[in-house]
Amino acid sequence: IRTRWFDTFSNLNCFKGRNLSMVLKWWSLLYVTLALSGGFMDSRQHINCIRCNDVSAFEPSRFDRMKLRGGGGTQLPVPDQNGNVSHGGKLKGGSKIKDKRTDGLTISKNADFASWYSQLVVKSELIEYYDISGCYILRPWAYAIWEIIQSFVDSKIKAMGVKSCYFPMFVSKKALHAEQEHVEGFTPEVAWVTKSGNTNLAEEIAIRPTSETIMYPAFAKWIRSVYFNTLGVSPNTMPRSHRDLPLRVNQWCNVVRWEFKDPTPFLRTREFLWQEGHTAHATKAAAAAEAFQVQELYRTVYEDLLAVPVVPGTKTSTEKFAGAESSLTVEAFIPLTGRAVQGATSHQLGQKFGHIFGIEFEDQQGVRQVPWQNSWGLTTRTIGVMAMVHGDDRGLVLPPAIAPTQVVLVPIPGKNTSMSSLLPPLQDLAAALAREGLRVEVDHREHVTPGFKFNQWELRGVPLRLELGPRDLAAGRVVA
Repeated sequence: IRTRWFDTFSNLNCFKGRNLSMVLKWWSLLYVTLALSGGFMDSRQHINCIRCNDVSAFEPSRFDRMKLRGGGGTQLPVPDQNGNVSHGGKLKGGSKIKDKRTDGLTISKNADFASWYSQLVVKSELIEYYDISGCYILRPWAYAIWEIIQSFVDSKIKAMGVKSCYFPMFVSKKALHAEQEHVEGFTPEVAWVTKSGNTNLAEEIAIRPTSETIMYPAFAKWIRSVYFNTLGVSPNTMPRSHRDLPLRVNQWCNVVRWEFKDPTPFLRTREFLWQEGHTAHATKAAAAAEAFQVQELYRTVYEDLLAVPVVPGTKTSTEKFAGAESSLTVEAFIPLTGRAVQGATSHQLGQKFGHIFGIEFEDQQGVRQVPWQNSWGLTTRTIGVMAMVHGDDRGLVLPPAIAPTQVVLVPIPGKNTSMSSLLPPLQDLAAALAREGLRVEVDHREHVTPGFKFNQWELRGVPLRLELGPRDLAAGRVVA
Protein backbone atom coordinates (compact mmCIF):
# COMPACT_ATOMS: atom_id res chain seq x y z
CA ILE A 1 0.00 0.00 0.00
CA ARG A 2 1.29 3.47 -0.82
CA THR A 3 -0.57 6.67 0.04
CA ARG A 4 -0.23 7.94 -3.50
CA TRP A 5 -2.14 4.90 -4.74
CA PHE A 6 -5.30 6.14 -3.02
CA ASP A 7 -5.79 9.33 -5.01
CA THR A 8 -9.52 8.76 -5.38
CA PHE A 9 -10.10 7.52 -1.83
CA SER A 10 -11.03 10.45 0.35
CA ASN A 11 -11.07 8.50 3.60
CA LEU A 12 -11.30 5.06 5.13
CA ASN A 13 -15.00 4.80 4.28
CA CYS A 14 -13.83 3.02 1.12
CA PHE A 15 -12.96 0.12 3.45
CA LYS A 16 -16.37 0.11 5.09
CA GLY A 17 -17.25 -3.35 6.30
CA ARG A 18 -13.66 -4.57 5.90
CA ASN A 19 -11.09 -5.25 8.59
CA LEU A 20 -8.06 -2.98 8.00
CA SER A 21 -5.58 -5.72 8.86
CA MET A 22 -7.20 -7.93 6.21
CA VAL A 23 -6.93 -5.07 3.72
CA LEU A 24 -3.21 -4.84 4.40
CA LYS A 25 -2.81 -8.60 4.00
CA TRP A 26 -4.74 -8.42 0.72
CA TRP A 27 -2.43 -5.70 -0.53
CA SER A 28 0.57 -7.87 0.40
CA LEU A 29 -0.78 -10.52 -1.96
CA LEU A 30 -1.34 -7.89 -4.64
CA TYR A 31 2.31 -6.82 -4.25
CA VAL A 32 3.49 -10.31 -5.18
CA THR A 33 0.96 -10.67 -8.00
CA LEU A 34 1.97 -7.37 -9.58
CA ALA A 35 5.67 -8.08 -9.06
CA LEU A 36 5.38 -11.43 -10.81
CA SER A 37 3.58 -9.79 -13.73
CA GLY A 38 6.21 -7.06 -14.05
CA GLY A 39 3.92 -4.41 -12.60
CA PHE A 40 6.54 -3.20 -10.15
CA MET A 41 8.85 -1.73 -12.75
CA ASP A 42 7.32 1.54 -11.63
CA SER A 43 4.68 1.05 -8.97
CA ARG A 44 3.50 4.64 -9.10
CA GLN A 45 2.63 4.44 -12.79
CA HIS A 46 1.40 0.86 -12.77
CA ILE A 47 -0.99 1.11 -9.87
CA ASN A 48 -3.72 3.70 -9.95
CA CYS A 49 -6.58 2.82 -7.63
CA ILE A 50 -6.07 -0.91 -8.30
CA ARG A 51 -5.94 -0.44 -12.07
CA CYS A 52 -2.83 -1.78 -13.81
CA ASN A 53 -1.65 0.18 -16.83
CA ASP A 54 0.35 -0.85 -19.88
CA VAL A 55 3.98 -1.73 -19.09
CA SER A 56 5.24 -1.67 -22.68
CA ALA A 57 6.72 1.80 -22.25
CA PHE A 58 9.41 0.48 -19.93
CA GLU A 59 12.37 -0.62 -22.02
CA PRO A 60 15.42 -1.91 -20.12
CA SER A 61 17.72 -1.55 -23.14
CA ARG A 62 18.63 2.04 -22.27
CA PHE A 63 20.27 0.77 -19.09
CA ASP A 64 21.82 -2.43 -20.47
CA ARG A 65 25.21 -0.73 -20.38
CA MET A 66 24.98 -0.15 -16.64
CA LYS A 67 26.76 -2.97 -14.79
CA LEU A 68 25.82 -3.01 -11.15
CA ARG A 69 27.46 -6.38 -10.65
CA GLY A 70 30.58 -7.83 -12.20
CA GLY A 71 33.67 -6.07 -13.50
CA GLY A 72 33.87 -2.84 -15.39
CA GLY A 73 30.78 -1.48 -13.71
CA THR A 74 29.44 2.02 -13.38
CA GLN A 75 30.78 3.88 -10.35
CA LEU A 76 27.80 4.98 -8.32
CA PRO A 77 27.96 8.67 -7.43
CA VAL A 78 28.49 9.37 -3.73
CA PRO A 79 25.95 11.85 -2.31
CA ASP A 80 26.98 14.63 0.03
CA GLN A 81 25.85 14.73 3.67
CA ASN A 82 22.38 15.86 2.57
CA GLY A 83 21.98 13.03 0.08
CA ASN A 84 22.46 15.27 -2.98
CA VAL A 85 24.47 13.86 -5.88
CA SER A 86 26.97 15.97 -7.76
CA HIS A 87 27.02 15.78 -11.56
CA GLY A 88 29.85 18.19 -12.20
CA GLY A 89 27.57 21.22 -12.20
CA LYS A 90 24.66 19.83 -14.21
CA LEU A 91 22.52 16.73 -14.41
CA LYS A 92 22.17 14.44 -17.37
CA GLY A 93 19.48 15.54 -19.77
CA GLY A 94 16.04 15.01 -18.34
CA SER A 95 17.25 13.42 -15.12
CA LYS A 96 16.24 16.15 -12.72
CA ILE A 97 12.79 16.03 -11.19
CA LYS A 98 10.94 19.30 -11.76
CA ASP A 99 10.35 20.24 -8.15
CA LYS A 100 11.85 23.12 -6.20
CA ARG A 101 12.02 21.05 -3.01
CA THR A 102 15.38 19.45 -2.20
CA ASP A 103 14.37 17.42 0.86
CA GLY A 104 12.98 14.71 -1.42
CA LEU A 105 14.56 12.93 -4.36
CA THR A 106 15.82 15.24 -7.08
CA ILE A 107 16.87 12.60 -9.62
CA SER A 108 14.50 10.51 -11.70
CA LYS A 109 14.79 6.73 -11.56
CA ASN A 110 14.01 6.37 -15.26
CA ALA A 111 16.54 8.98 -16.37
CA ASP A 112 19.59 8.21 -14.20
CA PHE A 113 19.17 4.95 -12.32
CA ALA A 114 22.62 4.85 -10.67
CA SER A 115 22.42 8.38 -9.27
CA TRP A 116 18.80 7.86 -8.24
CA TYR A 117 19.75 4.76 -6.23
CA SER A 118 22.68 6.54 -4.56
CA GLN A 119 20.36 9.34 -3.47
CA LEU A 120 17.52 7.01 -2.50
CA VAL A 121 19.47 4.95 0.05
CA VAL A 122 20.62 8.12 1.81
CA LYS A 123 17.45 10.21 1.75
CA SER A 124 15.23 7.29 2.74
CA GLU A 125 17.43 6.87 5.81
CA LEU A 126 18.69 3.40 4.94
CA ILE A 127 22.41 4.14 5.10
CA GLU A 128 24.99 6.74 5.95
CA TYR A 129 28.29 6.85 4.09
CA TYR A 130 31.45 5.98 6.03
CA ASP A 131 35.05 7.19 5.65
CA ILE A 132 36.24 3.75 4.47
CA SER A 133 35.26 3.02 0.88
CA GLY A 134 32.83 0.16 0.49
CA CYS A 135 31.68 0.30 4.12
CA TYR A 136 28.32 1.79 5.07
CA ILE A 137 26.43 2.58 8.25
CA LEU A 138 23.07 0.81 8.44
CA ARG A 139 20.65 3.32 9.93
CA PRO A 140 17.82 2.15 12.21
CA TRP A 141 15.30 2.03 9.34
CA ALA A 142 17.48 -0.38 7.33
CA TYR A 143 18.35 -2.47 10.37
CA ALA A 144 14.68 -2.77 11.32
CA ILE A 145 14.01 -4.19 7.84
CA TRP A 146 16.90 -6.62 8.33
CA GLU A 147 15.49 -7.69 11.71
CA ILE A 148 12.17 -8.61 10.06
CA ILE A 149 14.06 -10.70 7.51
CA GLN A 150 16.09 -12.26 10.33
CA SER A 151 12.99 -13.16 12.31
CA PHE A 152 11.30 -14.76 9.29
CA VAL A 153 14.33 -16.81 8.23
CA ASP A 154 15.35 -17.79 11.75
CA SER A 155 11.92 -19.20 12.56
CA LYS A 156 11.91 -21.24 9.34
CA ILE A 157 15.37 -22.75 9.73
CA LYS A 158 14.80 -23.56 13.41
CA ALA A 159 11.68 -25.44 12.36
CA MET A 160 14.00 -27.47 10.10
CA GLY A 161 16.06 -28.46 13.15
CA VAL A 162 18.91 -25.99 12.63
CA LYS A 163 20.57 -24.75 15.84
CA SER A 164 22.04 -21.29 16.40
CA CYS A 165 25.73 -20.82 17.17
CA TYR A 166 28.54 -18.32 16.81
CA PHE A 167 32.14 -18.80 15.69
CA PRO A 168 35.06 -16.33 15.88
CA MET A 169 35.54 -13.94 12.98
CA PHE A 170 39.25 -14.80 12.68
CA VAL A 171 40.68 -17.77 10.78
CA SER A 172 44.27 -19.00 10.79
CA LYS A 173 46.26 -18.95 7.57
CA LYS A 174 46.74 -22.72 7.85
CA ALA A 175 43.01 -23.41 8.09
CA LEU A 176 42.11 -20.98 5.31
CA HIS A 177 44.62 -22.59 2.94
CA ALA A 178 43.53 -26.14 3.76
CA GLU A 179 41.26 -26.31 0.69
CA GLN A 180 43.13 -24.94 -2.31
CA GLU A 181 40.17 -24.31 -4.65
CA HIS A 182 38.29 -22.62 -1.81
CA VAL A 183 41.11 -20.27 -0.86
CA GLU A 184 41.94 -19.43 -4.47
CA GLY A 185 38.35 -18.29 -4.95
CA PHE A 186 38.57 -15.91 -1.99
CA THR A 187 42.24 -14.84 -1.99
CA PRO A 188 41.64 -11.49 -3.75
CA GLU A 189 38.95 -10.58 -1.19
CA VAL A 190 40.57 -11.72 2.07
CA ALA A 191 41.50 -9.01 4.61
CA TRP A 192 44.44 -9.89 6.87
CA VAL A 193 45.41 -8.81 10.40
CA THR A 194 49.19 -8.50 10.47
CA LYS A 195 49.95 -6.35 13.53
CA SER A 196 48.94 -5.98 17.16
CA GLY A 197 49.75 -2.43 18.18
CA ASN A 198 53.29 -1.92 16.91
CA THR A 199 54.17 -5.62 16.98
CA ASN A 200 54.02 -7.83 13.93
CA LEU A 201 52.04 -11.01 14.49
CA ALA A 202 53.92 -14.30 14.25
CA GLU A 203 51.30 -15.50 11.80
CA GLU A 204 48.86 -13.50 9.72
CA ILE A 205 45.20 -13.93 10.70
CA ALA A 206 42.43 -13.63 8.14
CA ILE A 207 39.08 -11.98 8.79
CA ARG A 208 36.39 -14.40 7.69
CA PRO A 209 35.15 -14.07 4.13
CA THR A 210 32.99 -17.14 4.93
CA SER A 211 33.19 -19.74 7.69
CA GLU A 212 33.71 -23.19 6.15
CA THR A 213 37.35 -23.38 7.23
CA ILE A 214 36.50 -21.92 10.65
CA MET A 215 33.65 -24.30 11.47
CA TYR A 216 34.69 -27.64 10.02
CA PRO A 217 37.57 -28.44 12.39
CA ALA A 218 34.90 -28.25 15.13
CA PHE A 219 32.57 -30.47 13.09
CA ALA A 220 35.25 -33.18 13.20
CA LYS A 221 35.08 -33.06 17.01
CA TRP A 222 31.31 -32.79 17.35
CA ILE A 223 30.30 -35.76 15.25
CA ARG A 224 30.75 -38.26 18.08
CA SER A 225 28.54 -40.86 19.68
CA VAL A 226 26.41 -39.49 22.50
CA TYR A 227 26.50 -42.97 24.09
CA PHE A 228 30.30 -42.95 24.48
CA ASN A 229 30.18 -39.40 25.80
CA THR A 230 27.97 -40.58 28.70
CA LEU A 231 30.64 -43.17 29.59
CA GLY A 232 33.23 -40.45 30.05
CA VAL A 233 35.28 -41.45 27.03
CA SER A 234 37.62 -38.72 25.74
CA PRO A 235 36.08 -36.91 22.76
CA ASN A 236 39.27 -37.44 20.74
CA THR A 237 38.98 -41.23 21.04
CA MET A 238 35.22 -41.54 20.48
CA PRO A 239 34.04 -43.35 17.37
CA ARG A 240 32.03 -41.11 15.11
CA SER A 241 28.45 -42.22 14.80
CA HIS A 242 25.67 -41.76 12.27
CA ARG A 243 23.51 -40.92 15.30
CA ASP A 244 25.20 -37.50 15.41
CA LEU A 245 23.88 -36.68 11.96
CA PRO A 246 22.51 -34.54 10.57
CA LEU A 247 24.56 -31.80 12.22
CA ARG A 248 22.95 -28.45 11.39
CA VAL A 249 24.05 -25.03 12.67
CA ASN A 250 23.50 -21.43 11.63
CA GLN A 251 25.05 -18.14 12.67
CA TRP A 252 24.02 -14.54 12.09
CA CYS A 253 27.16 -12.48 11.71
CA ASN A 254 29.21 -10.13 9.56
CA VAL A 255 31.81 -11.07 6.97
CA VAL A 256 34.49 -9.05 5.19
CA ARG A 257 35.26 -9.43 1.51
CA TRP A 258 37.61 -6.70 0.37
CA GLU A 259 35.99 -6.01 -2.97
CA PHE A 260 38.10 -3.83 -5.25
CA LYS A 261 35.35 -3.38 -7.81
CA ASP A 262 32.95 -0.46 -7.67
CA PRO A 263 31.17 -0.61 -4.30
CA THR A 264 27.39 -0.31 -4.28
CA PRO A 265 25.36 0.06 -1.05
CA PHE A 266 23.82 -3.29 -0.07
CA LEU A 267 24.82 -4.98 -3.35
CA ARG A 268 28.61 -4.85 -3.29
CA THR A 269 30.14 -3.92 0.06
CA ARG A 270 33.36 -4.81 1.86
CA GLU A 271 31.52 -5.77 5.02
CA PHE A 272 27.99 -7.12 5.12
CA LEU A 273 25.59 -8.92 7.43
CA TRP A 274 24.25 -12.37 6.67
CA GLN A 275 23.20 -15.73 7.99
CA GLU A 276 25.28 -18.73 7.10
CA GLY A 277 24.03 -22.25 7.62
CA HIS A 278 26.42 -25.21 7.69
CA THR A 279 25.24 -28.82 7.81
CA ALA A 280 26.54 -32.37 7.55
CA HIS A 281 24.45 -35.38 6.45
CA ALA A 282 24.86 -39.12 6.30
CA THR A 283 23.76 -39.40 2.68
CA LYS A 284 24.09 -37.38 -0.50
CA ALA A 285 20.32 -37.53 -1.00
CA ALA A 286 19.66 -35.97 2.42
CA ALA A 287 22.12 -33.16 1.72
CA ALA A 288 20.60 -32.49 -1.70
CA ALA A 289 17.08 -32.41 -0.27
CA GLU A 290 18.11 -29.79 2.28
CA ALA A 291 19.89 -27.67 -0.33
CA PHE A 292 16.70 -27.46 -2.40
CA GLN A 293 14.62 -26.84 0.75
CA VAL A 294 16.79 -23.84 1.62
CA GLN A 295 16.61 -22.55 -1.95
CA GLU A 296 12.82 -22.63 -1.65
CA LEU A 297 13.05 -20.77 1.67
CA TYR A 298 15.07 -18.02 0.03
CA ARG A 299 12.48 -17.79 -2.74
CA THR A 300 9.76 -17.19 -0.15
CA VAL A 301 11.87 -14.46 1.50
CA TYR A 302 12.00 -12.53 -1.75
CA GLU A 303 8.49 -13.20 -2.98
CA ASP A 304 6.47 -13.34 0.26
CA LEU A 305 8.33 -10.70 2.29
CA LEU A 306 9.93 -8.43 -0.29
CA ALA A 307 7.44 -8.95 -3.15
CA VAL A 308 10.36 -9.40 -5.53
CA PRO A 309 9.97 -12.20 -8.09
CA VAL A 310 13.03 -14.45 -8.39
CA VAL A 311 14.11 -17.28 -10.65
CA PRO A 312 15.47 -20.39 -8.86
CA GLY A 313 18.28 -22.15 -10.66
CA THR A 314 21.77 -23.65 -10.56
CA LYS A 315 24.99 -21.71 -11.02
CA THR A 316 27.30 -22.59 -13.88
CA SER A 317 30.58 -24.34 -13.10
CA THR A 318 32.44 -21.05 -13.42
CA GLU A 319 30.05 -19.15 -11.14
CA LYS A 320 29.54 -21.75 -8.40
CA PHE A 321 30.89 -21.24 -4.88
CA ALA A 322 34.62 -21.91 -4.56
CA GLY A 323 35.06 -25.52 -3.39
CA ALA A 324 31.43 -26.56 -3.93
CA GLU A 325 30.17 -29.36 -6.15
CA SER A 326 27.18 -27.25 -7.17
CA SER A 327 25.49 -24.00 -6.13
CA LEU A 328 21.75 -23.37 -6.15
CA THR A 329 20.62 -19.76 -6.47
CA VAL A 330 17.64 -17.45 -6.63
CA GLU A 331 18.17 -14.61 -9.10
CA ALA A 332 16.32 -11.32 -9.02
CA PHE A 333 15.85 -9.02 -12.02
CA ILE A 334 16.33 -5.25 -12.00
CA PRO A 335 14.04 -4.00 -14.80
CA LEU A 336 15.70 -0.65 -15.50
CA THR A 337 19.18 -2.17 -15.85
CA GLY A 338 18.09 -5.31 -17.66
CA ARG A 339 20.35 -7.35 -15.38
CA ALA A 340 20.02 -10.16 -12.89
CA VAL A 341 21.28 -9.92 -9.32
CA GLN A 342 22.16 -12.97 -7.24
CA GLY A 343 19.65 -13.05 -4.40
CA ALA A 344 20.87 -15.91 -2.20
CA THR A 345 22.69 -19.23 -2.61
CA SER A 346 22.60 -22.78 -1.27
CA HIS A 347 25.75 -24.82 -1.88
CA GLN A 348 26.24 -28.59 -2.03
CA LEU A 349 29.82 -29.06 -0.86
CA GLY A 350 29.97 -32.82 -1.32
CA GLN A 351 32.62 -34.63 0.78
CA LYS A 352 35.63 -32.48 -0.06
CA PHE A 353 35.77 -30.51 3.19
CA GLY A 354 35.12 -33.68 5.18
CA HIS A 355 38.23 -35.32 3.71
CA ILE A 356 40.33 -32.20 4.36
CA PHE A 357 39.29 -31.68 7.99
CA GLY A 358 38.93 -35.32 8.97
CA ILE A 359 35.15 -35.31 9.45
CA GLU A 360 34.02 -38.94 9.64
CA PHE A 361 31.25 -41.09 11.08
CA GLU A 362 30.40 -44.77 11.33
CA ASP A 363 27.31 -45.84 9.42
CA GLN A 364 24.82 -48.42 10.65
CA GLN A 365 27.05 -51.22 9.35
CA GLY A 366 30.05 -49.89 11.26
CA VAL A 367 31.80 -48.64 8.13
CA ARG A 368 33.58 -45.30 8.35
CA GLN A 369 32.13 -42.69 6.00
CA VAL A 370 32.66 -39.02 5.20
CA PRO A 371 29.49 -36.90 5.57
CA TRP A 372 27.92 -34.86 2.78
CA GLN A 373 27.93 -31.14 3.59
CA ASN A 374 26.01 -28.01 2.65
CA SER A 375 26.46 -24.31 3.28
CA TRP A 376 23.92 -21.59 2.50
CA GLY A 377 23.54 -17.88 3.07
CA LEU A 378 21.31 -14.81 2.72
CA THR A 379 22.68 -11.26 3.09
CA THR A 380 21.65 -7.63 3.47
CA ARG A 381 21.75 -7.49 -0.33
CA THR A 382 18.04 -8.31 -0.01
CA ILE A 383 17.37 -4.72 1.08
CA GLY A 384 19.15 -3.21 -1.92
CA VAL A 385 17.37 -5.46 -4.40
CA MET A 386 14.00 -4.57 -2.89
CA ALA A 387 14.81 -0.83 -3.03
CA MET A 388 15.89 -1.03 -6.67
CA VAL A 389 12.85 -2.98 -7.80
CA HIS A 390 10.10 -1.10 -5.92
CA GLY A 391 11.49 2.38 -5.28
CA ASP A 392 10.31 5.32 -7.39
CA ASP A 393 10.83 9.05 -7.76
CA ARG A 394 9.21 9.72 -4.38
CA GLY A 395 11.29 7.27 -2.36
CA LEU A 396 11.17 3.73 -1.12
CA VAL A 397 8.11 1.56 -1.66
CA LEU A 398 7.97 -1.04 1.09
CA PRO A 399 5.67 -4.07 0.87
CA PRO A 400 3.56 -4.20 4.06
CA ALA A 401 5.12 -7.47 5.22
CA ILE A 402 8.61 -5.96 5.41
CA ALA A 403 7.78 -2.38 6.48
CA PRO A 404 9.04 -1.58 10.03
CA THR A 405 6.09 0.82 10.28
CA GLN A 406 3.09 -0.34 8.28
CA VAL A 407 0.75 2.51 9.22
CA VAL A 408 1.74 6.03 10.26
CA LEU A 409 -0.83 8.34 11.86
CA VAL A 410 -0.32 12.07 11.29
CA PRO A 411 -2.25 14.72 13.21
CA ILE A 412 -2.96 17.98 11.35
CA PRO A 413 -3.72 20.77 13.85
CA GLY A 414 -5.88 23.72 12.77
CA LYS A 415 -6.20 27.29 13.96
CA ASN A 416 -8.65 26.30 16.65
CA THR A 417 -7.53 22.68 17.12
CA SER A 418 -4.39 21.89 19.06
CA MET A 419 -2.12 18.89 18.72
CA SER A 420 -3.15 17.73 22.20
CA SER A 421 -6.79 17.40 21.14
CA LEU A 422 -5.90 15.23 18.15
CA LEU A 423 -3.47 12.86 19.83
CA PRO A 424 -5.91 10.89 22.08
CA PRO A 425 -8.12 9.61 19.23
CA LEU A 426 -5.04 8.83 17.12
CA GLN A 427 -3.44 6.94 19.99
CA ASP A 428 -6.66 4.97 20.48
CA LEU A 429 -6.68 4.11 16.77
CA ALA A 430 -3.01 3.14 16.90
CA ALA A 431 -3.67 0.81 19.83
CA ALA A 432 -6.60 -0.80 17.99
CA LEU A 433 -4.47 -1.39 14.88
CA ALA A 434 -1.60 -2.75 16.98
CA ARG A 435 -3.96 -5.26 18.56
CA GLU A 436 -4.65 -6.50 15.02
CA GLY A 437 -0.95 -7.21 14.63
CA LEU A 438 -0.01 -4.11 12.62
CA ARG A 439 3.16 -2.08 13.21
CA VAL A 440 1.89 1.46 13.87
CA GLU A 441 3.47 4.80 14.70
CA VAL A 442 1.92 8.14 15.65
CA ASP A 443 3.98 11.08 14.38
CA HIS A 444 3.38 13.65 17.11
CA ARG A 445 6.36 15.89 16.33
CA GLU A 446 5.46 19.55 16.70
CA HIS A 447 8.65 21.16 15.35
CA VAL A 448 7.98 20.09 11.73
CA THR A 449 5.00 20.71 9.45
CA PRO A 450 2.55 18.03 8.28
CA GLY A 451 3.92 18.48 4.76
CA PHE A 452 7.42 17.66 5.96
CA LYS A 453 6.07 14.54 7.67
CA PHE A 454 4.23 13.44 4.53
CA ASN A 455 7.40 13.79 2.47
CA GLN A 456 9.59 12.01 5.02
CA TRP A 457 7.30 9.03 5.48
CA GLU A 458 6.86 8.74 1.72
CA LEU A 459 10.63 8.77 1.27
CA ARG A 460 10.88 5.96 3.82
CA GLY A 461 8.25 3.92 2.01
CA VAL A 462 5.61 3.49 4.73
CA PRO A 463 2.67 1.65 3.10
CA LEU A 464 -0.26 3.55 4.62
CA ARG A 465 -0.59 7.07 6.01
CA LEU A 466 -3.68 8.10 7.97
CA GLU A 467 -4.32 11.80 8.60
CA LEU A 468 -6.56 13.39 11.21
CA GLY A 469 -7.50 17.07 11.03
CA PRO A 470 -10.20 19.18 12.75
CA ARG A 471 -12.89 18.33 10.19
CA ASP A 472 -12.00 14.64 10.30
CA LEU A 473 -12.18 14.68 14.09
CA ALA A 474 -15.64 16.25 13.95
CA ALA A 475 -16.81 13.70 11.35
CA GLY A 476 -15.30 10.74 13.23
CA ARG A 477 -13.07 9.66 10.36
CA VAL A 478 -9.47 9.64 9.17
CA VAL A 479 -8.12 10.33 5.67
CA ALA A 480 -5.92 7.69 3.98
